[in-house]
This record gives sequence, structure tokens and C-alpha cells, in this order.
Amino acid sequence: MHIKDILAKEKNCFSFEFFPPKDEKGAELLFTTISELVPLKPSYVSVTYGAGGSTRELTHDLVVRIQRETSLTVVSHLTCVGSTRDEIRAILTKYQASGIENIMALRGDPPAGQAAFVKTEGGFGRAAELVAFVKEHFPKMGIGVAGYPEGHAGTPNRLKEIDYLKQKVDQGADYVCTQLFFDNHDFYDFCERCELAGIKVPIIAGIMPVGTRKGMLRMADLALGCRLPAKLLRAVSRAQNDEYVENVGVHWAAEQVRDLIDHGVKGIHLYTLNRSKATRRIYESLGVTDSIQLGA
Repeated sequence: MHIKDILAKEKNCFSFEFFPPKDEKGAELLFTTISELVPLKPSYVSVTYGAGGSTRELTHDLVVRIQRETSLTVVSHLTCVGSTRDEIRAILTKYQASGIENIMALRGDPPAGQAAFVKTEGGFGRAAELVAFVKEHFPKMGIGVAGYPEGHAGTPNRLKEIDYLKQKVDQGADYVCTQLFFDNHDFYDFCERCELAGIKVPIIAGIMPVGTRKGMLRMADLALGCRLPAKLLRAVSRAQNDEYVENVGVHWAAEQVRDLIDHGVKGIHLYTLNRSKATRRIYESLGVTDSIQLGA
């Protein structure tokens, strides 16, 4: 089922994001995580690429396996990095043959050690071009694109940033899923600016709970940027160890989700980091056992 149809059908949509494992042991651990989250009845799950498309084949294999071995609707990330048009066409042909109906179209991050994105010869330079290609050659494929409530490091001009997002939607994107954020006001402001720009597709809020101090530093060091509110930093500073940091992160994320639901946000996308514990605890904090009850 297309994500746009799921969003139209369900009152509250919850989705989970995973990244592909590096080896067979990691693959089995990930499937354990996925099996632990299936009872939460996610509306869909997505699978990422590594920076620079470094896990491209692992992503494809995992997406096909999820499609084949579970009842979950799966979305595969697809980037412009390191791929020609012919390679993208081959990937989408494989997905179509496997029954996969949804992709997340991204420009993608440059490989490690490369400061800026470089267009592959015979490939795409922007996500909008990738969206247009998919729409033209695989019209039955559902397409999601990324949004940036806190801005994108590669586009400091926030007006141009929204213009670029509008171009992706105009080329055929069905919905927007945002990067992580920790202050819901940033998300609400982003949605207002999208509305002013004429972007009418659903906007899904991306949430990642803080798990450790080291993990929080990595979030702050992301190329796409990440604003950590002083109240969150103060709460983390009081935590005695990472077990307490996780408690802070789960509570903060659960409060974000509760507020988003209260404001009628259509979809919540949880970045799981391939772990089920924090995601399950967020559900428990909301007083629910599955996503269907969230719409009650």
C-alpha cells in the first residue's frame, strides 16, 4: 500500500526507521528488533542508506527480506550518491518485481572524507530530479521526500530551502518526512512555512530519543545540524549515567509525540537506531499498546 493511502486512511500513523546491518550476525539481531516492534503495529517501516550510499546493496537486501518475510509495509531509501540513471532504474525494477511500492527519494550525504556532494556522471544532482525520474518511469511507485525543520546545512537560505522542497513535491512527491528535531515549535513553524509555499502533501514528524551522552554529541555533530534545547541539556546533565540519560531521552521524546498528536500531526516517524527498547518505552509512556489505540 502507498504511504499516502495509509496516511489518508489512519488517524495517527506511526512508522519506524532502521539501517542495514553490516554482517549476518547484525542481520539476525535486526530481525529480532523488528519482530519485537511488529506487535506495535507500525503503519510502515523504512530502511536507510549509509553516507555516500555505502550500504546500498545491504539496504536493497534488507528491504526485499522485510517485504518477503513480514507483513510490514516497507519504504526503501534511494539516493543520488554514486548511482547512474541506469543503476537507479535497475534498483527500482528489482523493487517493483519484489512487490515494494514505496521509496524515499533523497539527494544523499557525500561519502566519508568528501566535503561536498558531487553529482555522479550520468546520475542526478538533486532529489527533485530523482523524484521526476521515478514518477516518469515508475508511476506506480509511492514517493516520500525529506524536510528539515531546523534547516539544511547545505542551504543556509531558508527561503531557498522551502523552494527546493516545493520543487520535490511539484515533481510528484506524495509526502514529506522530516529530519529529527527536539523542539516541536521548530516543526510547527516548518509546517506553516510549507503551507505558505503551497506545499499541501502530508508532513510526517521525525523523532529520535536521546539514548546516551555520546549519542547526543553525535546528533549535534550531524552534517544536517541538530538543535538541542537548553532544557534537554539540563536534564541530561543531571543524569548520573547513560541509563538515566535514556530515561530522559524517552520522556522527552514521549512528550514531543504526545504534543504532536494533540496538535493533529498525521504521522510520527521514530528513528529506532535498530533498537526496540526506547521505542517500546515511548509507547508505554503514552499509555498505549499499539498504534491503533493512539487514534482512539
